[in-house]
Amino acid sequence: MDVAREAGVSVATVSKVINGRYGVASETSARVLQVVHDLGYESSLVARSLRSHRTGVIGILVAGFEPFSAEILKGVGTALRGSPYEVLVYAGGYDREGEGWERRSLSRLSGTLIDGAVLVTPSIVEVEAGIPLVTIDPHAGPAGLPSVQSDNFEGAVTATRYLLELGHRRIAFLAGRADLRSSVLRRDGYEHALAEAGVPVDPDLVRDGEYLRDVARERARELLCRHDRPTAVFAANDLSALGTLDLARELGLHVPGDLSILGFDDIPEAAQAEPPLTTVRQPLQELGRTAIDLLVELLEGRTPDRPNVTLPTVLVRRDTTAPPARGH
Repeated sequence: MDVAREAGVSVATVSKVINGRYGVASETSARVLQVVHDLGYESSLVARSLRSHRTGVIGILVAGFEPFSAEILKGVGTALRGSPYEVLVYAGGYDREGEGWERRSLSRLSGTLIDGAVLVTPSIVEVEAGIPLVTIDPHAGPAGLPSVQSDNFEGAVTATRYLLELGHRRIAFLAGRADLRSSVLRRDGYEHALAEAGVPVDPDLVRDGEYLRDVARERARELLCRHDRPTAVFAANDLSALGTLDLARELGLHVPGDLSILGFDDIPEAAQAEPPLTTVRQPLQELGRTAIDLLVELLEGRTPDRPNVTLPTVLVRRDTTAPPARGH
C-alpha cells in the first residue's frame, strides 16, 4: 500500500489511523495523515473517513443481480441522484444453510467502506453491524430492523380471489423462501382466500419453489404430471411463474386454455413473456427509494416516523389466466 510504504509503517498501522483506533503514537499518526495528504488522497474514501469518520457511501447487499434486485437498485439510484451519498452494491449469494453471507459481508465493509446498508431479502435473523441497517423484504425472524415491504398478504388474497372468480377450484401454490416474511404472508393470503370461498386447502397442491426459477420448475413438474393436475398455479414470484410457463410449454399444455398461471412481482420479463404473465405488481423501484429514505434518516441522526413501511400491490391482468376448460 502506497501510504504504508511512504510513511514507513505497516498496513495495519495505516488501518488503525484511518479508522481512529487506539494504539498508534501521535507522531506516527501525524506522519500517516501527512502522507495521505501528500499523495493526493483528499477526495478518496480514505481521506473522507480520516476527516469525519464517515465515507459517504451506502452499501446495498443483494443475493444476486436477478430481476427483482435489479429493479430495486433502479429505485436506489433514483433516490440517491443529486445526494451527497455514493452507493456500493455487494452481491453475495443466497445462503440456503442460513449462515448469513450478509453478516460476513458487513463485517468486511462496515466502518471502513460504508456508513450504512440496505439488506435485500436477507438470510439472517439478527445482526450487529455497528452501522444503520434497513431491510427490504425482511426475514421472517425477529430482526427488529427498519424495513420496507409490499402488502404481500393482500396481494396474495387478491390473486387467489381472481382465480376463484374465474372458476378455478384446484389452485396450486408454489411458495417462496420459507425464511422470508413475504413468502409466509403470500401463503397465508392464498389459504385465506380459499377458506373465504369455502374451498379446502389441499396440501398436495402446495410446493416450495424457493423463489428460484429452476427449483420452481421442478416442483411444478410434480404438480402438472399428476392425473388430477391443478387447473391454475399461483406462484409466489414471477421467476417461479415463468419457470412453470416454460414447463407447461414443454409438456404440451396450452396456457391459459389448459392451465392458468399467475405470478407475483411484475418484473420486466413478466410483460415480455409469451403469453404475457398475469401477476401481482409490487412497486419494486419504490421499495428501493423508500429504503434509502429510511436509511438516510438514520444516518443523519433522525428517528423515522414509520420505521416499518408496507406498500400496496396491484393485480395486473394479462394473458396467462382464463376460466378453466370445461370438465375441470
